Amino acid sequence: MRNLRVRAAAVFGFGFVTMGAGWAQNSLPAATATGIDAAAAEVMEATGVPSASVAVVQGGKISFVKAYGKARLEPVMLAEPGMQYSIGSVSKQFTAAIILLLVQDGKVKLDDPVGKYLPELTRAKDVTVRQVLSMTSGYQDFWPEDYVMTSMMQPATPQHILDVWGKKPLDFEPGTKWQYSNTNYVIAGRIAEIVAGKPLIEQLQERIFKPLKMNGVLNSDASRLPANDPTGYYQHALGPLRPAPQEGAGWMFAAGELAMPASDMALWNISLMNRTLLAPASYDEMFTEVKLKDGSSTHYGLGVQVGERDGHRIVSHSGEVSGFVSQNTVFPDDKAAVTVLTNEDASSAAAALARKIAPLVLGQSASANAADSAAGAEKRALDIFTGLQDGKLDRSQLTAFCDAYFTAEAVQDFASSLKPLGVPSSFKQADEELRGGMTFRVFDVSFPDRKLRVTTYEEPDGKLEQYLVIPSGS
Repeated sequence: MRNLRVRAAAVFGFGFVTMGAGWAQNSLPAATATGIDAAAAEVMEATGVPSASVAVVQGGKISFVKAYGKARLEPVMLAEPGMQYSIGSVSKQFTAAIILLLVQDGKVKLDDPVGKYLPELTRAKDVTVRQVLSMTSGYQDFWPEDYVMTSMMQPATPQHILDVWGKKPLDFEPGTKWQYSNTNYVIAGRIAEIVAGKPLIEQLQERIFKPLKMNGVLNSDASRLPANDPTGYYQHALGPLRPAPQEGAGWMFAAGELAMPASDMALWNISLMNRTLLAPASYDEMFTEVKLKDGSSTHYGLGVQVGERDGHRIVSHSGEVSGFVSQNTVFPDDKAAVTVLTNEDASSAAAALARKIAPLVLGQSASANAADSAAGAEKRALDIFTGLQDGKLDRSQLTAFCDAYFTAEAVQDFASSLKPLGVPSSFKQADEELRGGMTFRVFDVSFPDRKLRVTTYEEPDGKLEQYLVIPSGS
């Protein structure tokens, strides 16, 4: 298996050389590559993640591939860029692409009811294929937890998942809310198999991986990663890293079954930005935000999160399965992309590292950009805080959910409890990370005799999904 990936690298022209942390391929400016190395060291030190595999696309070409840290802790095996990491829910965009290819074939329509293919599911006549792909169907998630339950350590089938979760009452009326649910993609994967008459993984190989020369892809739902690939880890609280349990075969399927090197993900990213594999209309469908029935934003297309960051259009997704977390971010208009794969579950390392690398690849100053971002976020959060002290709130800055949270009672409680504290002596951002497709921030707020914390979730379009004020324990 390792030889296959080395040969593939040679075909693609990746000039791998030894650079301390494993092989590396690099055509970036020296300052940019050094910045990525520094960012990786910083994030890995802060999070304790064992390893990270990074691939960068710049100018529509793979320009940087490098692995850092240890793929296995005992006995030690250093990470190499050719290694396969499970990518978890980043797999969903490949399932969506197969459905779009079947739409092009005339075998499926996005506005077909799922009942045309799976009539036994709850409200199957009322839920469309588009709603399944865009997470607006109402089907309940079969795996929202960040760990593997004992029931999931036994083998299962996609049909078992549908028989249990696909037949539960919907969590909401189709098209009225956005809620992440892996069950949606089990449904999508089964529809693809039913209409094409062959397993989903075979369709992925034939119609996506082979044409794009993604030669290192593995179906990790069918078997563990080989011994010469990374071991996935987890930890209890701040305890030692331990090998993560393996999900039973069949659980990940179309929602998260793929493993691959970061460089293979980069090849896919290039195809997205150049629109080379699907029809133009299919890319339009995939990258267009699906709105709710009331016109509210979802920031989700078909299998991908969509939005804007610092003036750059962005298409992204994160992923997590037992022992692995991934982050894939594409800036299609800039012909740039960042992929980070890590081997510890429930870790923020992949998202944090991808966020630090992005401004370097886009030609921005990472430190200046971060400082400007923090200063802007602090001012905004402080302005909202002082406004709430006076019982005032600019609701145009809020999402529909956050707007609903701030009832008249809530605004009154904020005002009556915060006004007596007076003007904060300090209001500083303490933390920032990506979570659920949003930017999560923590602000420390100081007064002469007490401390508070403000926590916010910001959507890619800048609107706030959350603004909470809580007592500080520090």
